[in-house]
Amino acid sequence: MIPRGVLQEYASTLSFISKMLDVICVLLSACVAHYWRFGNLDFSISYQAALLIAAMLTFIVFSASGIYTSWRGKNWVYQVRVVMLAWIVVLTLLVVISVFTKTSIIFSRQWMIMWAFSGGVCLVVFRIGFYELLKAMRKRGWNHKRIVIVGIGELGLNVAEKIRNAAWTGLDIVAFVGPENSEYGLSAIDSIPVVPSSANLFKLIEEKKVNEVWLALPLREEERMVEILSALRHSTVNIRFVPGIFGFRLLNHSITEVAGLPVIDLSASPMVGMNRFIKELEDRLLALLILLLVSPLLAIVALGVKLTSSGPVFFKQMRHGWDGRPVKIYKFRTMTVHEEADGEVTQATKGDTRITPFGAFLRRTSLDELPQFMNVLQGRMSIVGPRPHALAHNEFYKDQIDAYMLRHKVKPGITGWAQVNGLRGETDTLDKMKRRVEYDLYYVENWSLWLDLKIILMTLYTGFIHKNAY
Repeated sequence: MIPRGVLQEYASTLSFISKMLDVICVLLSACVAHYWRFGNLDFSISYQAALLIAAMLTFIVFSASGIYTSWRGKNWVYQVRVVMLAWIVVLTLLVVISVFTKTSIIFSRQWMIMWAFSGGVCLVVFRIGFYELLKAMRKRGWNHKRIVIVGIGELGLNVAEKIRNAAWTGLDIVAFVGPENSEYGLSAIDSIPVVPSSANLFKLIEEKKVNEVWLALPLREEERMVEILSALRHSTVNIRFVPGIFGFRLLNHSITEVAGLPVIDLSASPMVGMNRFIKELEDRLLALLILLLVSPLLAIVALGVKLTSSGPVFFKQMRHGWDGRPVKIYKFRTMTVHEEADGEVTQATKGDTRITPFGAFLRRTSLDELPQFMNVLQGRMSIVGPRPHALAHNEFYKDQIDAYMLRHKVKPGITGWAQVNGLRGETDTLDKMKRRVEYDLYYVENWSLWLDLKIILMTLYTGFIHKNAY
């Protein structure tokens, strides 16, 4: 039988093996694609060079993505997202390199597409298999981590409950540590012993063979945390702090390091680093492709607007963009030219007399939104993101709805999570806007390339015509 904890002892070795297996997956899938396309494995010097570069990029990009850090407590869907995102980055870099070196014409397009597909499949199958293997081993009692939770207040009990509800993570709570001179008088919580003092914590760790100590204490108990850290100064056990901040509305909360200082991000944009690069690449490439495809339609719609009513073809309006900065967005004009009082923007309503007949058709079919792809090319908007609201609406709703302005932590989009879930059109009640904001914040908190693609596919599937579009 494999000794308990053996995978912990050889974690670095397993990480290296995992890296090598990922590289093998990439190379093996290239061989499969080559045999499928050419019927042999006789790689030319150019193909050999491509494979060598791909292997190096896989090793570098996958290592930088955090794939080989501990996945304990994270499900396989999250792992697959990260793996596929890293694979897409590798493929993108390969394409960029081939374009700059003017060698793209050498390689078979069919081989490249087959390689991209089979490589993704191979990487995902390996990752899921590895995940399920670890999960099965933990269920049998292997590769478990023994932890002590310091704190038996509400936070400590919540932490313990979450750990018990996720037994597949392999985390075993061996004891609670209560406050000094504990008034609780508890000897155990759900059959887990409670040590009434942290004075003997070092001895407890040695006796129970503890791997980690989790400090689940309110922020105000700084002195007690210092005492515990001092008591454990001779121990090599891992110490983790679970801050009592989860009563707040958190958005992309994480721990980062700034100028050598650990910083807890309570509310942050997901568009940083590689995420920002991928989002920008997705937006610019798709927007350019779509504009090229729909350019004849743009000309027809523009002519229709001009011939059916007097005034400019495009409607331009300032709206809030990323970080709340005002940006100018474009739409095909759907209303007659009219004046409104300063600072007022009247939402379109059903049967609105300001809307022209041709404009009503454009609104029902969402064709009036097509010029916003130019905004995407300009970098002012994204294809997917929270829909931008008029400045006057933002000024009104930001004081009515908590966390309303957090939707501006990403670029506004042409379509969004709220829109594909039926929250389009007029928001004539506060509850409607609250629901839309909740969906927008879900998107900001859970952004991924896969979520973007899902929203785009849902937009195409459900169509651009909606009963609330008027």
